[in-house]
Amino acid sequence: MSYASGMAALHLQMQDMVPRTEYSAETHWPLIKAVTGINTSVIELREDATKAFMEAWDYAFSWHTYVNRKFYERNNGRYTRMGHAVYAELADGKQDFNASILEPFKDPEDVYTFDPIEEYGILDRQDLIAELEADYKRQQQLYGDTVCMGGVYVTLFSGLIDMFGWDMLLVSMALEPNRFNKVVDRYAQWVMQFYEAYAQSSIPVIMSHDDLCWTSGAVTNPSWYREHIFPHLKRLWEPILDSNKRLIFTSDGNWSEFFKDIVQCGAHAVVMEPCSDMKLFAAEYGDRIGFVGNADTRILLQGGKNQIFEEVKRCMDIGKRCPGYILAVGNHIPQNTPVQHALWYDEAYRLYGRR
Repeated sequence: MSYASGMAALHLQMQDMVPRTEYSAETHWPLIKAVTGINTSVIELREDATKAFMEAWDYAFSWHTYVNRKFYERNNGRYTRMGHAVYAELADGKQDFNASILEPFKDPEDVYTFDPIEEYGILDRQDLIAELEADYKRQQQLYGDTVCMGGVYVTLFSGLIDMFGWDMLLVSMALEPNRFNKVVDRYAQWVMQFYEAYAQSSIPVIMSHDDLCWTSGAVTNPSWYREHIFPHLKRLWEPILDSNKRLIFTSDGNWSEFFKDIVQCGAHAVVMEPCSDMKLFAAEYGDRIGFVGNADTRILLQGGKNQIFEEVKRCMDIGKRCPGYILAVGNHIPQNTPVQHALWYDEAYRLYGRR
């Protein structure tokens, strides 16, 4: 019933059981082996094991974005590589460690004169739609009976981070804000091609990812976001909303102060980490906007059984009354999560998830 439950939640239809999804658990190989009995040390079995695990844990949707920095690379465009610590063992047995660091933007002038359309190019619309459709079909084949989706990871602020890196982004924003804001405008024009292509595709659900905030909150004055980010988001989402697809928004960090802004932009559902105030969101918007989260991964990592049960109950006490609520651990169930702790979490979900 995963696909049915996911679509029901995204259309605000109350169900007997609160749906759930997870992030990264589907590559937690010891956990998957414990749940499915499949020997995940055999690389060739991992794809089937992941599918079986997602079915056993009844994923309502599979979080996914296809549009990322690879579209910068296609035209040999510049972007910043900040490296990546070891986080997970991938399906092919390799680790995701990346020691490659590249900083092609040497000073703010490089940022101010940057033109994403010129550097990254505009793709042929029909070719792009065909590519997005092919990705969607791959997701369906890999993950089976769950809501699969298209999506853009580098929507706007996340794109600025990916292109310029944190240091150059913040310095350029501060030194000559008017020139920097024109770069934001140009980037929004470039990324619009992906939202328009998704709108013309057959894909019913689109994820719009944009990490707006740090754990402590907004990176800069909230008024800047309201002048230079949210108007663009609203325009980017319009083709999706006009095509009657469901749009989900995801941001890391604490973006509680921007709940109203994202709702006004038109999102049908939002994904949030534990540092955002889910109780506040449910009280203000839970009757008309879906929301996903926000069990604390730190409790799964470090807590005992009682703490884990209490955390799931906290989420359910907030979300159960809201038709679009979907439980998830934010921000992931990483591979260093003790298997027994993840199993306790699943047990608590099955206990408290029934409305």
